Amino acid sequence: MKFLIQSNVLSLLLLGGSTVNAFSPHCGRRAAPFIGASKHQGRAFPLHVSIGLGPDADEAAVEEKSPKSPPAVVPEVDHELFRTSRLTKFDEKCDDWFDSILGDGNGSMGTISEEALKRLNQLPALKRQPVLEYGQDEWTPYASNPLPTSPILPAYGLEQHGLPIPRRNAEAWRNFDVAGMIGTDYSGNFPEAGTDIALDESTVKEYTETLKSNGAWIDDADCAGRLVYINGRFAPALSKGSSSVRNLSPKDFEADSELLKREEIVNYFNHLPDGFTDRLKADVPSGSDEFLTSYGKLSCPDHNVGDATGQFAVNTQQGTACFAALNSLKASAVAFVEIEDNVNMDKPVLLVNAISSDVDSELAEGDDVTGVSYNPRSLIVVGENSNLSLVQSCVDLKAVDKSEKPVPIFHNGYTQIYVKGGANMTHAYLEESGGMVTSGVENRFEGGEGLVSPRDVESQRSALRNTHFETLDVHVTGDDGKYVGTYMTFGGNGRSRLGVSASLLRPGAHASLNGFSLSGGAQRTDLRTTIHHIGQATTSKQSQKTMIGGRATTSFRGRIRVEQSAQQTESQQLARTILLSERARLWAIPSLEIIADDVTCTHGATVSDLSDEEQFYLRARGIDPVTARNILMYG
Repeated sequence: MKFLIQSNVLSLLLLGGSTVNAFSPHCGRRAAPFIGASKHQGRAFPLHVSIGLGPDADEAAVEEKSPKSPPAVVPEVDHELFRTSRLTKFDEKCDDWFDSILGDGNGSMGTISEEALKRLNQLPALKRQPVLEYGQDEWTPYASNPLPTSPILPAYGLEQHGLPIPRRNAEAWRNFDVAGMIGTDYSGNFPEAGTDIALDESTVKEYTETLKSNGAWIDDADCAGRLVYINGRFAPALSKGSSSVRNLSPKDFEADSELLKREEIVNYFNHLPDGFTDRLKADVPSGSDEFLTSYGKLSCPDHNVGDATGQFAVNTQQGTACFAALNSLKASAVAFVEIEDNVNMDKPVLLVNAISSDVDSELAEGDDVTGVSYNPRSLIVVGENSNLSLVQSCVDLKAVDKSEKPVPIFHNGYTQIYVKGGANMTHAYLEESGGMVTSGVENRFEGGEGLVSPRDVESQRSALRNTHFETLDVHVTGDDGKYVGTYMTFGGNGRSRLGVSASLLRPGAHASLNGFSLSGGAQRTDLRTTIHHIGQATTSKQSQKTMIGGRATTSFRGRIRVEQSAQQTESQQLARTILLSERARLWAIPSLEIIADDVTCTHGATVSDLSDEEQFYLRARGIDPVTARNILMYG
């Protein structure tokens, strides 16, 4: 009986119509008959089983007679119609804000200004990145294959300008107060911009004492040169110049000037950060093509991944290119320091950018206050086997009188440094303008009637509407060149942004970046650094220390990129932060991008608050709470 049940089940599985149709399809495949038998039925039956012999002859004839449809014609899309389709109302406000500062576009640096204006107005071409096979010379993993009918859109910030304009959601501006910045009008200019400022003896004495009290002064006997700028205007009475340290006025940029006849200097002035100028390149070792692989196509010496105007490149940039071009267009004076070869400067050079409240009263008429902008520019070139110590200082020269209506100020600085072979440069940048912030804004106010809360005091502080930008672009262009930079930002401006990039182009080049930032009140501070190793056996060391109090927010992004040509590279990066209040905020993003395989690189970030145990240890020895906190902060 058991055998009979199993035979019946097997017969149903083999003979069922639905089962045969499921396992032996009739279309596109021939079925061969298979003779099966069942003993209890005593008869044989044919079983059609698919063995992949292809269609029958009649089916093939039908397929040959059926007409094939022609390939579809994909209409070409007019991509220019979609260039601004992604713009939001806020993006349009960002572009309008930048255009208001740009003004009529009349620059004072001659052909340098013309080139900058051209770069800002020339829209990038809309093109698709070629999709290549792996192993081809131009292949990169940063490629996609979009639909043929999809429009080509520019990268964020490049919809209406040739260089990326700030965007709130762009990677370069993600944690910055873009809304507050573009909400302030900086379209005005300081009076008599573009001319030297004349000072009488009493004013010279007053300003000298003020600069000394602010720590922004070195006597003539103790410095090799001193250039002082007040509200962007050169002050000869407060300066000490020489053949190596001098101010460049608009006359130096006229068509027949000796300066513009030097191609090297012109190329330096025309250089833009973030990879938008591709004149400086590291040499590929001769006799070897191993560096000309796909990895060598990923970036340029200016920190880019692919084309500078592509979205992948824009995501890795600092967002300083448009402001560097704005500086080239609007700068009225240039601090020029050029050290010849084999010169040892045993005394430092001092560059001072001072801010005074003496502005045109017309800017402060009515309820709407028009802010002012100025663009300090510095070019430093250190010759082969030479030494230079440079100090840059940004200070307040004169406080705002209470009877005056404060005017918002936008500082847009651009400093270019080129260190040649065997040269050593020590650089200090100090930003302490904007006065002092208000303490206690992080606490709940429980004052009585007639008292003003710290938050209200901070919100009415005039410097809170100021914006301070500084771009430091460093290139070590010679073998065994060395650059050591120290950057300290502890001013009271409402928004502060410091972007430092160092390119090590030749073997044995070294860069050391030491930063310190102190912010409080309602400040917004942004620190961005990029160290690019291109030459072989290059070294770098970065240490960033930050203290944040009140309701301030700070973002730090440190990027180190090691190209495949930079074998035997050694790089260290460490960011340490102390939060002085529970309302303080920090975004710390240290990053390493290593293409080479023979390197030693480390990076890290720490965030903590002041230890209660350490404060108790000091207070147990008779030290008051404020002094105890200051001791720990200083340590």
